[in-house]
Amino acid sequence: MSTEHDTPNGGANSGADFVRQFTVGHDDEGVRLDRWFKRHLPQVGFAMVSRWARTGQVRVDGKRADVDTRLSAGQVLRVPPGGEQKPGLGGDTPRRELTEAEIELADSMVLTQDRAAIVLNKPPGLATQGGSGIKENVDGLLDAYVERGPRPRLVHRLDKDTSGVLLIARTPGSAAFFSKRFSGRTARKIYWALVVGVPNIHEGLIELPLAKQPGTGGEKMHVDEKEGQTARTRYRVIDRAGNRAAWVELHPLTGRTHQLRVHMAAIGHPIVGDGKYGGQEAFLTGSISRKMHLHARRLIIEHPDGAPLDVTAPLPEHFANSLESLGFEESEGEAPDETPIDFSKEERKKAAKQHAKEYRKERRGERRKRTDSPSGQVRSGKPTARPGSKATGKLGGKPLGKAAAKPGGKPLGKPAGKSFAKPGAKPAGKPAGPRTGAPSARKPGAKPGPKPGGAPRGAPRGRG
Repeated sequence: MSTEHDTPNGGANSGADFVRQFTVGHDDEGVRLDRWFKRHLPQVGFAMVSRWARTGQVRVDGKRADVDTRLSAGQVLRVPPGGEQKPGLGGDTPRRELTEAEIELADSMVLTQDRAAIVLNKPPGLATQGGSGIKENVDGLLDAYVERGPRPRLVHRLDKDTSGVLLIARTPGSAAFFSKRFSGRTARKIYWALVVGVPNIHEGLIELPLAKQPGTGGEKMHVDEKEGQTARTRYRVIDRAGNRAAWVELHPLTGRTHQLRVHMAAIGHPIVGDGKYGGQEAFLTGSISRKMHLHARRLIIEHPDGAPLDVTAPLPEHFANSLESLGFEESEGEAPDETPIDFSKEERKKAAKQHAKEYRKERRGERRKRTDSPSGQVRSGKPTARPGSKATGKLGGKPLGKAAAKPGGKPLGKPAGKSFAKPGAKPAGKPAGPRTGAPSARKPGAKPGPKPGGAPRGAPRGRG
């Protein structure tokens, strides 16, 4: 967070009549000068910032600066009079008056907090953001965490009935940092869920594209192989209660709306309590709660200070009671220690490239993959066998059978669209011979046509 000191320049005691000096905070490390103004003094337009830079009125550590100058933490930025100060840089941020109950709720959700982040354990039934008919939500409670500085802001969301880890950014700089990690897919999110029935494959990958279901106003999603956006979920069965229910661990590899709920319902195992996508079959009889059993158990994400932020959220009461009723031990769900996530520069670069690649695919409206799972099919986490061969790995304790070829797929072998005619062979169609009729006119300097027996111009070349 940048700190500010006013230097009188005559006139009234207003930020617009003072030469101000700001100390660049760690959250603004590496940001461009014009972006700094957009974050902290948005009322100062780009044209004015450019004029100040051109005339030398805005300075960094006493030196002239351009609009594209990159700032470093600890530098002192001189800002001439003009424009009003954004609340939170030099004084207290105006707070919405919260009730004692709201403040108590906000305090009870905090798992951990530092200068860059506040990590909450969101209870089920509390919406992340406001909307039509929604009065109480997490976004409306963020004023409870304001002491001095800018208002905290959301960087990702959880469904209203989903509980668990929710990350809040304290400053604009940390919000940009965390948002980039979520969009670049380097953040690791682990969910726990109870599902109806038991998946035949105990560990696998669900790849089913999702789109908004027409006629629902965007409130419901569905599987759409043609127009849907890429959606991938990895899952693992932790334990089972006969054939009645299973306790699963879910890893969303993409972040589509209602992704986990739609994917589990699509393979025939809806999340317990999710009547929206599972209908009446999503509810178990007996002592099992009718609330949705989906919990954001753990979040691992890079922190602006360098060390990964790793937070685990306790289960809500109804989820813990259901585990006990089904004979599950919570300790069994703790995954074995794994190799720490590599947050190196190379890994971040790789993740950014992958994100850009998927974004371009979505823009084209195409899905170009070597293999696609048919609707409702689950791919195992093991390497896929070639058609006609037997897989060597085991999944869920049972050996895999023959791998199924892609429905309607092209046979393996020579790539489609390539010409494999032998050199000198006559092209298919009419036999070669003397041409009849008047010769076509040819412009001076034009290149001769194809030689007899060769491929026509513009046709794919053979590999020889």
